[in-house]
Amino acid sequence: MAKKGESTWRSWLVIALIVGILLSLYKTTPGGSSETADLTLVEFYEAMEKGRIVEPITRVLDRDDGETFLTGEMELNEELNDDGSPKTRKYRVNLVPGENEQLMADLLNNAIKVKLVERESPISPFVTQTLFFIAMLALFYWMFRRVGSGGGPFGMGKSKARLLDGNEETKKVTFSDVAGIDEAREEVQEIVEFLKEPSSFQKLGGRIPKGVLLVGPPGTGKTLLAKAIAGEAKVPFFAMSGSDFEEMFVGVGASRMRDVFAEAKKRAPCIVFIDEIDSIGQKRTGAGAIGGSHSYEQTLNTMLVEMDGFDANEGVIVIAATNRPETLDSALLRPGRFDRQVVVELPTLKGRKEILELHGKKITFAPDADLDRVARGTPGFSGADLANLLNEAALMAVRKKLEGVDMETLDEARDKVLWGRERKSAGYSQKDRQFTAWHEAGHALLQVLLPDTDPLHKVTIIPRGRALGVTMSLPEKDVLNRTRKYFLSQIRICCGGRIAEELVLGDVSTGAAQDIQQATQIAREMICRYGMSEKFGFQSFIGQNVLASENHPPSYSEETSREIDAEVKKMVSEAYQEAQNLLTKNREKLEILANRLLEKETMDGRDVEKLIRGEEAEEPSKENGKETEELA
Repeated sequence: MAKKGESTWRSWLVIALIVGILLSLYKTTPGGSSETADLTLVEFYEAMEKGRIVEPITRVLDRDDGETFLTGEMELNEELNDDGSPKTRKYRVNLVPGENEQLMADLLNNAIKVKLVERESPISPFVTQTLFFIAMLALFYWMFRRVGSGGGPFGMGKSKARLLDGNEETKKVTFSDVAGIDEAREEVQEIVEFLKEPSSFQKLGGRIPKGVLLVGPPGTGKTLLAKAIAGEAKVPFFAMSGSDFEEMFVGVGASRMRDVFAEAKKRAPCIVFIDEIDSIGQKRTGAGAIGGSHSYEQTLNTMLVEMDGFDANEGVIVIAATNRPETLDSALLRPGRFDRQVVVELPTLKGRKEILELHGKKITFAPDADLDRVARGTPGFSGADLANLLNEAALMAVRKKLEGVDMETLDEARDKVLWGRERKSAGYSQKDRQFTAWHEAGHALLQVLLPDTDPLHKVTIIPRGRALGVTMSLPEKDVLNRTRKYFLSQIRICCGGRIAEELVLGDVSTGAAQDIQQATQIAREMICRYGMSEKFGFQSFIGQNVLASENHPPSYSEETSREIDAEVKKMVSEAYQEAQNLLTKNREKLEILANRLLEKETMDGRDVEKLIRGEEAEEPSKENGKETEELA
């Protein structure tokens, strides 16, 4: 079998030979080089009268092309060689059939010697042109054949899979480097045992799954888990992304799929890992649907055959990862292909602590740093988020010139990851500060007063990210389910900022744009996804629309769509009214909180709760009170 370098060398040699044949068949025009001047008859007569024509000249009759022309040399004006002789240049004069006799007579009168040359190719022009055309077709045919087979210097059909075969990168990634996903790790453990000792499974008639689909949100460690499987089993590991199969040429993706499985079979037992498989494994459209013959469908069909077709594919285990399993084709998920799905969920409290300890081995912490507390304060964080949090904390500690990462820096890093970095240098007017203080006070007060809400973590009027102020809340523990009362309270909290602005300042600002969007989205999700609407009840409308076609009838009517919109409006309006009543009733507490925010700019959630309960209630400062009256 030829090596890859040898195959590429041969490909270039074939191209060079074909190009050489084309150049040999191509008949260049005599006198057509850049060193030959094309003269008109007028210019030729002028040169002849001035005596610049060097004798003899040649009259050429080309019987193949039917052309007649004069060629020779002429002296150049006022240009001399080193020896003093005039410089010359070749020329060519095309002759018109009606002027040949007159020109020859003029040459004879000027006593200029003319030499007659007849030229004829041994191969007729028709044969030459035909051979040239055939050679061009052969070149293009060879190029596209090489593209389809995955070889050649172009390499379009060649697999882009990266092979990790017993090198250091594969060895250093094991199950000890995977934390927070114990259940998923245990479920793939038997795959490692099969790759180490396949005979023990075959002895009892057992069959290892041909494909394992890792499903979970982004950043939960699906790719890391696949690399750990290969590292534990010490087998070759082919890694590639679903987008690596896509190309502008139709059929290239299918060719690459065949190539990667052909290479994997040579190295069996081994693992083929395809990340983001939903880019090539989407549900196939019907034959009558628009776009029913997309190139990715050819790639998917090839993959289906390679995983469980007529040819045996023993020892090759395909591991794929996706965060959108609902988009995959059903044929891909049937037994014999991806017959096992491993769910890699967001880590729990215990898992988050393990991940923090794993990534924290390379970081120097201060004595007051408590990773257990960080784990409790980061529900909903993925493994990638936690690694990013520790990295941000380490960078902040360096900027602060600390000897170790302390707890304050860890909290600051968490807030930055969740809500963005503080922009203390962003200059904005006192009026903007006033609007922001009342806006965030409205959110924070409702967060404390309403039931079924997450505890208030922090409220600030210092710009973070793209927001002028932020009201932050964090759940006390991992939350697996949310209730209808919780969602209704969240909608009311979203309304609190706009209500506070209008209630105290008599005007509204653009700061509630994100709140309006969030409140509307929550209401629509309650109605369409969770069946929490009294009008529609136990129904789901997610992923459906009223746009119909011949192959896809409407899921629900336009009237139902209008009723959904009306129900969303009703739910948000009722929540707005309830929040308005509650803030109006607690207007005094709202003013105290807003003015304290103007003084401190940032307040901890526990301090806000004490202030609202009256434990630290203070009268607003005269200066802030005066500014409030002026703006109102």
